[in-house]
Amino acid sequence: MSPMQFLSILRARWKVALAVLLLTIGTTLAVSLILPKTYTGSAAVVVDVKSPDPIIGMMFQGQLVSGYMATQIDIMTSDSVARRVVHDLRLTDKAEVREAWQEDTGGQGDIEAWYAQSLSKYLTVAPSRESSVITVSYKAGDPMTAAAVANGFVKAYMDTTVDLRNDPAKRYSTFFDSRAKELREKVEAAQAKLSDFQKKNGIIGTDDRLDIETQRLNELSTQLVTLQALAAESESRNSQARLQSERMSEVLNNPVIGSLKAEISRQQAKLGELNNRLGDAHPQVHELKANLAELRTRLQNEVSRVSGSVGVSNTVNRSREAETRAQLEAQRAKLLKLRGQRDEVAVLQRDVDSAQKAYEAVQARLNQSSMESQATATNVSVLTPAVPPTQPSSPKIVLNTLFSIVIGIALAIVAAFFMEWLDRRVRSSEDVITALDLPMLGVLPKPQARRLQSGNARGAMIPRRVLARLPSQQPRGA
Repeated sequence: MSPMQFLSILRARWKVALAVLLLTIGTTLAVSLILPKTYTGSAAVVVDVKSPDPIIGMMFQGQLVSGYMATQIDIMTSDSVARRVVHDLRLTDKAEVREAWQEDTGGQGDIEAWYAQSLSKYLTVAPSRESSVITVSYKAGDPMTAAAVANGFVKAYMDTTVDLRNDPAKRYSTFFDSRAKELREKVEAAQAKLSDFQKKNGIIGTDDRLDIETQRLNELSTQLVTLQALAAESESRNSQARLQSERMSEVLNNPVIGSLKAEISRQQAKLGELNNRLGDAHPQVHELKANLAELRTRLQNEVSRVSGSVGVSNTVNRSREAETRAQLEAQRAKLLKLRGQRDEVAVLQRDVDSAQKAYEAVQARLNQSSMESQATATNVSVLTPAVPPTQPSSPKIVLNTLFSIVIGIALAIVAAFFMEWLDRRVRSSEDVITALDLPMLGVLPKPQARRLQSGNARGAMIPRRVLARLPSQQPRGA
């Protein structure tokens, strides 16, 4: 179809098209004016997912933000939040609400749950695409109600998020409290066991005492080595005293023995002189011999005394060596026992430390859970509270009128073509060519007669001989 044919059809059926257009616009206006006015209250909240949690210090990862925002929207549209709104605003206290509930349910069920479902039907929660802002809108017939319910949903949502975080924290706090009591009892039992062992064995400072006893053992070892050397030396000197006592250094270096030997030598020289001068029978010679014999006896006794002192020294050294050896063995046994006690104390101390660490870890989690269960802060902030709207959100008369004009024009065109399809007419030379599928030889000018003018205005009926050759009734070229 050419544009000229399209316009000719509209020109011919303009009354039908205009009637359809006016009917569509009038109907839309009437319906818009009859429908009750609806007001929309809107509030906006900001969900902070960038800052870390003030208690646990956790920060959301980038890939979790979208899922977190979807969860917040589900929470805001949940039945729990809606029931909290009904409870906080006391919406079920109104007589008309109770009457509607009685009519709808016959008084069965919970009125708050029923009204919460009604509220959810008119609630719209829309997140922003590129930000963490969530818009909460509620539609109602009264502007005050729309704003109040929208703000009520925001407050109920914030309270619900606090409860959702506090309730698990309270359960965790109870669990960690019982575990902390058990672990504290274990710490006290392990500490008591360690204290009893230390008290029983007289242990104050295991490491200091072990160092002292080790030092004493080293000293005894040194003393034993020294005494062994002295005993070996005294044994050698004692053997020499038994075999060659006169050649001992103690005997040779003894001043008494030296003086006695000198005296004996002098007396022998004097005896030889008197013997040569007076003879053996002289009393002085006998007296001198007696003195000489006494000096030799004294010398022998003195040598025996000195050599005997070497034997006594050897006995003393051997006794001291045996005593020191016994002390060393006792000290070694004492040190081994002390090390065993230290190992046992270390085991008991590790038990105490392990129980203490477990108790401190649970106590830290208990403190954190207690703080979380008592926290009232939330990461949600009110960006824009809802205010009573001054204009209704629906029906939108201007928008509906514009929309009805568009729809009316479309329906008018459809109606015009539908009427043309029911009553087809030839309105131009193109219609003749299309209908007869024959070339046009010429076009006569419009007649000036009134009858022909009237016929032209209405559109001439196609003669029967022409209709007989229309393509819809006879094949082309027949």
